[in-house]
Amino acid sequence: MVRPERPTLLRYTLYPFVWINVAVLAAFRVDVPDVPRRHSLLAATVASVYFLVLLYLTGLIGIPSDDLLQFSGTVDIQAGSPGTERLRVITDVFHISVIPYRTVGFLVLAYLVYVTLLDFSGSLAAGALGLFSCVGCAFPILVSLSTGLFGSSAVATAVYSAQFDISTAVFVLAIVILYWQPGTEGTLGSVGSQGTD
Repeated sequence: MVRPERPTLLRYTLYPFVWINVAVLAAFRVDVPDVPRRHSLLAATVASVYFLVLLYLTGLIGIPSDDLLQFSGTVDIQAGSPGTERLRVITDVFHISVIPYRTVGFLVLAYLVYVTLLDFSGSLAAGALGLFSCVGCAFPILVSLSTGLFGSSAVATAVYSAQFDISTAVFVLAIVILYWQPGTEGTLGSVGSQGTD
């Protein structure tokens, strides 16, 4: 089944391009270290798990709920602005969704984690930051904190309404940290040094 496009604010139409352009730029410019095959396989395994965790926490993969099971064996297509379309395949065992900007973004995040592990100078904080590039998956924690601090859900509601803005900012920050690796001889340092030789 095909669902109609939902109206969005202009910035929400532009955000997917920010995700994709920043991700592709980082992926093409990053310098991949030459390491032994065993180390490369280990880093690839960790990065793959990281990618799957991102997909699971954002609801792009998972076990279908009772509501979804009634659509088992179907392909659900949700139209949207460029980059935000959703293609979802639902089975009795699992469901998987493809949203272009998130899929590309998380794939590049995982790739940068892979390169970071190869470089031996990666920041675990940057990897954790990438997990929270989906504010929606962290929303229950934010609700609990805001309710405890302010005694109401007003702040939590504000955070939820701005989750696309926040997740985009955090995603870009995660990409920058993983690519630049501040304070280390990381991937950006390698690229920069090549340009100055």
